[in-house]
Amino acid sequence: MLAMILAMLDNMVVGTAMPKIIGELGGLSKLSWVVTAYVLGTTVSTPIWGKLGDLYGRKRVFLTSIVLFILGSMLSGAAGEFAAINEQIGPMTQLIIFRAFQGLGAGGLMVGAFALIGDLVPPRERGRYQGMMAGIMALSMIAGPLVGGLITDNASWRWIFYMNIPIAGAAMAILIPFLHLPPKRTEHKIDWLGAATLGVGITAVVLITTWGGNDYAWTSSTILGLGVIAVIAIAAFIAIQRRVAEPILPLNLFKNSNFSLVSGIGFLVGFGLFGAVSFLPLYQQTVQGASATNSGLLLLPMMGGVMVTSIVIGRLITKTGKYRIYPIVGGVIMVLAMLLLTRLDVDTSKGESTIYMVVLGLGMGCLMQTTLLISQNSVEMKDLGVASSTATFARSIGGSLGVALFGAVFTDRMKDDITASLGAPAAKMVDEAGGNFQPDQLAQLAPQVKHGLLHAISFGISGLFWWALAFAIVIPVLAWFIKEVPLRATNDPSKLTPVE
Repeated sequence: MLAMILAMLDNMVVGTAMPKIIGELGGLSKLSWVVTAYVLGTTVSTPIWGKLGDLYGRKRVFLTSIVLFILGSMLSGAAGEFAAINEQIGPMTQLIIFRAFQGLGAGGLMVGAFALIGDLVPPRERGRYQGMMAGIMALSMIAGPLVGGLITDNASWRWIFYMNIPIAGAAMAILIPFLHLPPKRTEHKIDWLGAATLGVGITAVVLITTWGGNDYAWTSSTILGLGVIAVIAIAAFIAIQRRVAEPILPLNLFKNSNFSLVSGIGFLVGFGLFGAVSFLPLYQQTVQGASATNSGLLLLPMMGGVMVTSIVIGRLITKTGKYRIYPIVGGVIMVLAMLLLTRLDVDTSKGESTIYMVVLGLGMGCLMQTTLLISQNSVEMKDLGVASSTATFARSIGGSLGVALFGAVFTDRMKDDITASLGAPAAKMVDEAGGNFQPDQLAQLAPQVKHGLLHAISFGISGLFWWALAFAIVIPVLAWFIKEVPLRATNDPSKLTPVE
């Protein structure tokens, strides 16, 4: 639970601090990359961590991921403080690189926690623990924006990274002496070539969604070249997975229809989750004029919706053993939430936006833990680690692509709106100021320029939720085809029947 807090808290904390970080380090156009780099590192490493846990034992691999996360946190907090490299690598670029390294450790935190819970608790009983997991995740989601806001308003933003160190230390102090798992001996063979091709393919796709139509034209040689690299790398990855003895992502798992469906749903949920958390604080602090602390408070209703819904559904699943209806209902609610969030504009009140976020939280609460439960129940015990990593991987890659796509849409729409309302010369001036502005500096802009900037920000953010809506519509469609397979009542392999 402490490790889950680490992984989730970090993403939530950074969101509310981003306007302050941009103001100090510069680079509004790189906003999405601070989040994308972390999620991309998590995405690329997640399948590897899952496989390492299956092969070498979950405890030692889990502890290793915590150590990497601590190192990444320390480096991220020190971004821009390395005088020797500041001239070669800018402060914002340093932060992006260190966040990617931090994400490598975070990939092991989430998949390790989920796989350990899968080892310790059989699916039929996991609904009760699902409430605990949901409570911890919701606590991270609730505390993250609030803590991030308090630190940003009252201290240096660097402490949002440094505060991970004592939490990680407490987790290790408990895990090392008290976590006891049966010893596991396996012939070890890691598919490093598959991991490399997967990383190249995902990175190329993220760069396409980030740069396409913004930094480079869609028909430019750069974007087309990245497209070719992505296709070749993903095709090579699939070919490798079919031939190696120990694939990091066994393709035969996708023969199970429930596993394939919830993996697709997890991918789509990642779009909504990271999109909301990454860009809503920017809207709240600039357009709605909230402080960093208050923007964290304004996210509480959404996180509360996630927590309450997850706890209630977890108890219902434990009591009834039925779960199919919840992803369907959650998908419908997500569609409604995205439709409501497209209404955000300069005049949207805090009360209205709060209602929209509560609806989003209810939808995510129906989906997040339920899809993981279905995924783990769909595979044999020997594949539990890789099944957990695949579920986390699907959500992470959805988040990676979602943040990258949202960032590109937001930037493109914002620039177009500024140009249309203020003209090219004023737009250039706002663009240059926007790279280093802080929310409290908006008052120093000329009224016409300030109004144009706020309108452009709200126009950009409402537009990205139209894209999110297009993906959310697919969620209830996929959920409809989930089969109600009885949940396992034990984790003892000798008492299990083969998975369908």
